[in-house]
Amino acid sequence: MIKKEELSAIGKLLKTHALKGELNVLLDIDPEYLEEGNPAILDIDGIFVPFYAESIRPKGSFSYLVKFEGIDSEFKAREFVNKAVYARKDKLKEYIAENYEEDYALYDELHGCTIIDTVWGEIGKVTDIDSNTENELFIVERPDGSIVYIPLAEDFIEEIDEERHIIRMNLPEGLLDLNS
Repeated sequence: MIKKEELSAIGKLLKTHALKGELNVLLDIDPEYLEEGNPAILDIDGIFVPFYAESIRPKGSFSYLVKFEGIDSEFKAREFVNKAVYARKDKLKEYIAENYEEDYALYDELHGCTIIDTVWGEIGKVTDIDSNTENELFIVERPDGSIVYIPLAEDFIEEIDEERHIIRMNLPEGLLDLNS
């Protein structure tokens, strides 16, 4: 049985497309992950169920039309609209290690990490990551309860210590003042 803590969100099923069961999917990872036979895992009434892509084709920059095995009608596909798409963390890490040169930390693993700046010291804990804009942002809760937004930019990140849940950053002067 698949447990939620073994999973990382990789996208969302948006809506149905046409009559043969295709779904419009917004993915946070290259579609090749699914094309290589890795399953998209969906929460079906509290049980995490793997689904395998029969076909994938681009629809936009981050949007794809996916036909899953066993979903052969628009009616059946409607059951999956607005569901999150998950992948096993271990398989995802393996895929990323094989396909990307740079270090990569799964977004789910960054939640709860403490951000420490080289000049300012501890900034706070990551409560979420805002991916709604072109530049992704850490949403950080400071010790006093206030919220700051910090760009999730490789240039600012010096180290991600996954074991200790610490992200060491070197933020530009004045960046934290923009949040005031």
